[in-house]
Amino acid sequence: MTTGTPAIIQATDLQHLIATGSAPRLIDVRSPGEFETAHIPGSYNVPLDLLREHRDELRAHLDEQVVLVCRSGQRAATAEAALAAAGLPNVRVLHGGITAWQAVGAPICTGRARWDLERQVRLTAGSIVLVAVLASVVFPPAKWVAAFIGAGLTFAALSNTCAMGMLLSKLPYNRGPRTDLDGVVAALAGPRP
Repeated sequence: MTTGTPAIIQATDLQHLIATGSAPRLIDVRSPGEFETAHIPGSYNVPLDLLREHRDELRAHLDEQVVLVCRSGQRAATAEAALAAAGLPNVRVLHGGITAWQAVGAPICTGRARWDLERQVRLTAGSIVLVAVLASVVFPPAKWVAAFIGAGLTFAALSNTCAMGMLLSKLPYNRGPRTDLDGVVAALAGPRP
């Protein structure tokens, strides 16, 4: 039974668990592109949409302590709710996500640099609003495009979801190495990294 508020773990506490050999299973729910850019050593990439769709299959491979990681903690909290609904106990969310992990100077694996999804959403939404406002000088109904984006951002903040971010995560730029259920299950069933 979930309370709606996920159990959290601080970056320093997680770092201590890893250093003492008591590392929980680390599941990073960001896009493969974000994961490739920077991730905690030993973590597994299970993008949020894949986790939500196949939570019952994944549950069979997550019978120990699990810590969910994303950029800031929001997607990890969504993943925690999905795993809790599948009956998985012992799931915590890294408070502040990979951002907090990096802030405490914890070890990180890096790859090709990419913008994180939040930054991409800000660029896309801002660009659409700017173009719509400029276009409204010539074509006044274009202002409604800016209003639609504003309404979408307001809804995203109130519901703690982001349709634009989910759409942007599907772009080839954000995909990085292909992550599918068979690959994730094979990695979870194999020896720990």
